[in-house]
Amino acid sequence: MISSRPFGAVDGAPVTCFRLENAAGAWAEVLDYGCILRAVAVPDRTGALRDVCLGFDTAEDYRTYHQGYLGALVGRCANRIRDARFALDGREYVLAANEGSNHLHGGVRGFDRYIWDHSVEGDTVVFSRTSPDGEEGYPGALAVRASYTLTEDNVLRLVLEGESDADTAVSLTSHAYWNLNGHGAGSVGSHTLSVDAIAFTELGADNCPNGTIASVVGTPFDLRTARPLEAGWDADHPQIRQGRGYDHNWALRGTGLRRAAVLAAPESGITLTLSTTQPGLQVYTGNFLPEAAGKEGVRYAPRCGVALEAQGFPNAVNQPVFPSAVLRAGERYRQEIVFAFGHD
Repeated sequence: MISSRPFGAVDGAPVTCFRLENAAGAWAEVLDYGCILRAVAVPDRTGALRDVCLGFDTAEDYRTYHQGYLGALVGRCANRIRDARFALDGREYVLAANEGSNHLHGGVRGFDRYIWDHSVEGDTVVFSRTSPDGEEGYPGALAVRASYTLTEDNVLRLVLEGESDADTAVSLTSHAYWNLNGHGAGSVGSHTLSVDAIAFTELGADNCPNGTIASVVGTPFDLRTARPLEAGWDADHPQIRQGRGYDHNWALRGTGLRRAAVLAAPESGITLTLSTTQPGLQVYTGNFLPEAAGKEGVRYAPRCGVALEAQGFPNAVNQPVFPSAVLRAGERYRQEIVFAFGHD
């Protein structure tokens, strides 16, 4: 079942909230502003529903609290592009710099800052917009769609699609933050995380990948076996010190839609299994989340949620050894991110 309601306005334009609910009572809410995932309520081990996605109660809160990208769809390219520029077919493109000299999550006004067109297609909410040629410096007019579906077995599926009239760069992701004890439950340090990867991309001094794909073996980045986030996020390792915790991209094994990570909360018993077609997974433990009043007035602070951002490798447009983020004119971009919720 899908319903909708008004959700305030941004700069005078109305925002709509869509609620997807299954027969078991689990539900998710998404906004047409930034395709934001604002809430996901799933049962814990006792059967009680817990909202496990960080978010806000008003559209204005999302507009003013921009730093954290809570729940947003980010693009045209997620994550960082060094020096806000890249070359494609011999031509250099200069992008908007919005994190020092770097371009982050699509620039000054990325995809998260627009109200998207919307439609309901069966059990799916579909958001769409066309990013014009030159937006934030990117070439080509990109027609993009983001589709959210909630299944009867508590699986939230996000399908991302795009097509451009000129060669361009594209890497989209969801920037949802998860706290499987409940969005207002405080630190996620006791959450355990496993990631199906044997390598990660090292950060340079500007928190942008330096081009090195490093082994996780013998490091805090070895999450092939689940471990608590707090066991690694303050480790004495130069890459952890650089990110002030986890804020790194893992090079996922395999191709196609496959399991990438499992997040679990011992207190609630809730588990989140993330599957994706994307080549990389950015794990961000909210090290720089500004304090703010979230939903229901609860206080959000650093490390009160973890973002699992399935995406292309950061700065891929400037690193030939990374999987390509180039979308050729007329080709179809299509990626899936699947959040499957369960409990022990």
